[in-house]
Amino acid sequence: MLNKRFPSLIAECPRRYRAPKVREGMVKMQLAKPDWNPKLLDEVGLGVDQVSELGDMLDDFLAPFRDCYLRSDQRQNGEVFVKGLLSDLDRKSIEPIALRYEESVREMQLFMREAPFDDVKMAQTYKETLSSRVNDPEGMLSVDSTEFVKKGKHSVGVSRQHCGRLGKTENCQSGVFIGYASEKGYGLVSYRLFMPEKWFTKEYEPLRQKCCVPDDVTFKTKPEMAAEMLNEVIYCGLYQAKWIGCNSLFGASKTFLDSLPKECYYFADIHAPTLVWREKPEVALPEFSGRGRHPTRLKPSFPPVQVSQIATDDSIPWERVILAEGSQGPIIADVKVLRVIECRDNLPGNEVWLYIRRFSDGKLKFFLSNAPADIPKAELHRAATLRWPIEQCFQECKSYLGMGHCEARSWTAWYRYILFVLIAHLFILEVRQRFKKNGRTGANAAPSPETDHCRSVRR
Repeated sequence: MLNKRFPSLIAECPRRYRAPKVREGMVKMQLAKPDWNPKLLDEVGLGVDQVSELGDMLDDFLAPFRDCYLRSDQRQNGEVFVKGLLSDLDRKSIEPIALRYEESVREMQLFMREAPFDDVKMAQTYKETLSSRVNDPEGMLSVDSTEFVKKGKHSVGVSRQHCGRLGKTENCQSGVFIGYASEKGYGLVSYRLFMPEKWFTKEYEPLRQKCCVPDDVTFKTKPEMAAEMLNEVIYCGLYQAKWIGCNSLFGASKTFLDSLPKECYYFADIHAPTLVWREKPEVALPEFSGRGRHPTRLKPSFPPVQVSQIATDDSIPWERVILAEGSQGPIIADVKVLRVIECRDNLPGNEVWLYIRRFSDGKLKFFLSNAPADIPKAELHRAATLRWPIEQCFQECKSYLGMGHCEARSWTAWYRYILFVLIAHLFILEVRQRFKKNGRTGANAAPSPETDHCRSVRR
């Protein structure tokens, strides 16, 4: 006879859903589905006979992340989503991926937005795995931001703001990213969604709640966010770095540069109008003219010049150097490298390196570095090449991993979507390293960070 307390006994017992075993086998079948993105295969340089190995490779690669899921259906959604990002789908948002692999669109959306799997542990597993592949004492951490154009106004963090890809103000989301590069490889280490200041006004309170923005999130500028992120990455101990690189948004902020850990040298992109002195000027109070107030502000004995003027100064010759050996030959650049005095509040600051690079199309890039005066110039050339892999990461993640295809509106879904993109990108690094080690790919298959990103820029 059925115990009368049966319903209450059932309620007291913790229940944990387990998908049927046939679904476990189905996951492996889906991971092995031969629908890999052809751009990915071309980038890695795999032959037809090697493609059949990728399914088992992906299954093994995803194994360390499986402890992060509470249920097997969560694991299926997560692993199928990664496979979808690596597939030949034109659009890699939740719905197309779910439909491609005969999953429920609704369940996949709920999985990304609110499933209680341990995404914090998953992010840590990702960082530890990437570190084990690329960590090097001579490496560089790089800071950059990238934007994702949006048509609607209801996704978390969306606003009309500067879009670097388009070079104009556009309706978009913006993220701040930390990348890492060394002789061993490159990848994205940390990421945060930039929340424009107006998102913290009373007008946006209903939208913040609808997008599930945590209550403890406050407005921070991108340089403030980047400074916090860098300190977290450096002091977690997973990534050794000799250099810190950044684009001009961060390089123009003296506060940001001053906040960087002193054990690293910075190599910072700056704007063409940035002012410096070729020689250190004398500083004194101007003589009193006899009229008005007495001068109280120090002034330099001669004015600074823009770094763009130094680039056009024929008395400072261009030096043609080989920055690295690329898969298509040496990476050659014209550079000017000299010591200058930085300008701070119209007064001379520290002596730093000015590094100017001229590309084949005549475009100029300017950098300042606080590396010591006696550092070999070859080290500055190496730092210049390590600066670019973060751009390569964005290019790869956006061009064939769907980083810009996220259509989820919530805070949690955005962070999870980017995390899965980074896991998929790490799998590409895994494939490059394995087939390069086995000597089974062509010369273009497994480029080092010094060659591939320079090759793409040079083209």
